Amino acid sequence: MSFLNSAQLEDNHYYPLSDSGSPSSPTATDHHHLKHDDETKTQRTWPAEDGSRTQMHKPHLNKYALAGAILASTNSILLGYDIGVMSGAVLFIKEDLNITTSQVEILVGSLNVCSLIGSLASGKTSDLIGRRYTIVLAALTFLTGAILMGLAPSFSFLMAGRVVAGVGVGYSLMIAPVYVAELSPALTRGFLTSLPEVFINIGILLGYISNYAFSSLPQYVNWRLMLGLAALPALIVVGGVLAMPESPRWLVMRGRLNEAKQVLIRTSETKDEAESRLAEIEKASSFLLVHRGNSSNGEWQGQGVWKELLFKPSRPVRRILIAAIGVNFFMQASGNDAVVYYSPEVFRDAGIDDKQQLVGVTVIMGLVKTFFVFVSALFLDSFGRRRLLLLGSIGMAISLAGLGLGSKFLEHSMIKPVWAISLCVVAVCSAVSFFSIGLGPITWVYSSEIFPSRLRAQGSSLAISVNRLVSGLVSMTFLSISREITFGGTFFGLAGIMVVATVFFYYFLPETKGKSLEEIGALFEDELIH
Repeated sequence: MSFLNSAQLEDNHYYPLSDSGSPSSPTATDHHHLKHDDETKTQRTWPAEDGSRTQMHKPHLNKYALAGAILASTNSILLGYDIGVMSGAVLFIKEDLNITTSQVEILVGSLNVCSLIGSLASGKTSDLIGRRYTIVLAALTFLTGAILMGLAPSFSFLMAGRVVAGVGVGYSLMIAPVYVAELSPALTRGFLTSLPEVFINIGILLGYISNYAFSSLPQYVNWRLMLGLAALPALIVVGGVLAMPESPRWLVMRGRLNEAKQVLIRTSETKDEAESRLAEIEKASSFLLVHRGNSSNGEWQGQGVWKELLFKPSRPVRRILIAAIGVNFFMQASGNDAVVYYSPEVFRDAGIDDKQQLVGVTVIMGLVKTFFVFVSALFLDSFGRRRLLLLGSIGMAISLAGLGLGSKFLEHSMIKPVWAISLCVVAVCSAVSFFSIGLGPITWVYSSEIFPSRLRAQGSSLAISVNRLVSGLVSMTFLSISREITFGGTFFGLAGIMVVATVFFYYFLPETKGKSLEEIGALFEDELIH
């Protein structure tokens, strides 16, 4: 096979070459099967060796795939715990270390900015050493950062810990969804790939509980215990990941077909289904044979990916990039991370002054947020990514507008009426709940499943780097902007951003439920998404 022809094999969907040498359009049969997959919730088809399609009934949730997804997603507790615990710990850090509001913003946002480093490096790293060992690397890096933060005697020492922990967070945010997406069967991929967001929310809740549990201790020790406890889940991740299998798609890309087949057998309902999945992956990855033959060690190591992504993208790849970067941008431009980080400041501005009450309200918010992300995960594979995403973004726009209204009333009121305070509390809980229904879980699912196999790791790392950059900028400027235009003005602005996000999702994000990773590319060939 020539290099030209091999490059024309679409990783997500194979189109035979026309007489001109370019990929031909999908056949009517191809469209029939794509439509069939989209319209039925209980059946899908797999290609047989003779080219026919073998009907497979919807599988039950595979226990082996579920176990691997849970172990990989446990890594996400690290980010969630940091988000939750820092929202309360910063109240005590500010007084104990006598730091300014600007230093608080730098402290909070630095983890997200530094996670950009881990996100950018994670794609190439996972192509080189594998998805599984990249998860171990992420946990060990965060473990080091957590220990540094827990022992910090000064602000500069604390910042050093945040920088190290941030790199670990960047690695974990990219690798967990990619690993789970590559391990999961198509019909349960939405649920399994949303587990990282579920664990982020569990981590947030654990952080809130830690704040509440330690808030009554002396100020010089309580925040150090809060931050240092993050080392425990990191240790659990390192131990658990060693029992996980490697991604079958990564194994195929490295030419280790027998190992990939064994993993697919354990994550499929039947041996025939495993062989069909392996055949799809091999066909989609056949261009890698050229790279394996040309490389010094006979293995593909992610060569040429950045060129294909950024400098000479095909039309489908360009549309995939727009979709992946767009959903990650709006996830953080929604202001959710900043609202969670600074929720005590928001509630204090609303009229709740007692520190323990402030922390207690955030625990309630964490419970609500965690409940709704479970609801979203359960319905992702039946209700669909697109519908839940649109529901979540519309709900966030309305909730943020309500929060802006309540905040504006309190700003111009000499007294603090209970109804206005209640409106703010309910609106914050509503906003984070709609985020947990839509953008929270679906961003990770979408980012990890729409890229072709050869581009998935590094393409996801690019999209999540945008996620981390925007998160850092929002977190580091939220309080400063709010001082200039008030909390009410800030929340009205965020509501407007979510209106724009809803329009973007409607026009640029196709539905991907029920389709194999190798079929999704065809969706981005269509002229119109909606």
